[in-house]
Amino acid sequence: MSDQVVTGDVDLSIVDEMVERYGTEPSAAIPILLGLQESYRYLPIDALRYVTEKTEATPDQVYGVATFYGQFRLKPVGEHIVRVCHGTACHVRGAVSIDQVVCDSLGLADGEDTTEDYKYTLEKVACLGCCSLSPVIMIDDKVYGSLTRKKVQRIFKKLGREGAK
Repeated sequence: MSDQVVTGDVDLSIVDEMVERYGTEPSAAIPILLGLQESYRYLPIDALRYVTEKTEATPDQVYGVATFYGQFRLKPVGEHIVRVCHGTACHVRGAVSIDQVVCDSLGLADGEDTTEDYKYTLEKVACLGCCSLSPVIMIDDKVYGSLTRKKVQRIFKKLGREGAK
């Protein structure tokens, strides 16, 4: 039998690996959490609790780091990340409308950012650095620019996500 510690769907042996790699000092919290985020694609609360058991970091310190930095997520993310640029150029050229058609295409209800099947997570970002192509979205590492509502609908239709509601 393995020495894996599993709570619910969370394999806590990943925490053990991160602690072994980065140490137990409170200053190791950020690299440990980055490693956990990469492994789980978010920070499960059971993993955060286990970090406090295995390190010298207090629950307040670990939770403070997890909630302070924008790259950490406390909810599961989708397999694919859809970033909608809301920078100045994109905003002026219709980012709000593009954002709405992405939400409609993914079937996201108001206030939701991840599809029910955990295939897609929507992120609104300040800038993707493609101002000359505005408005822009990025799906994983692929940039789509000079968008209109119809172009966005076609992109998601090709991905099999047309009006997923």
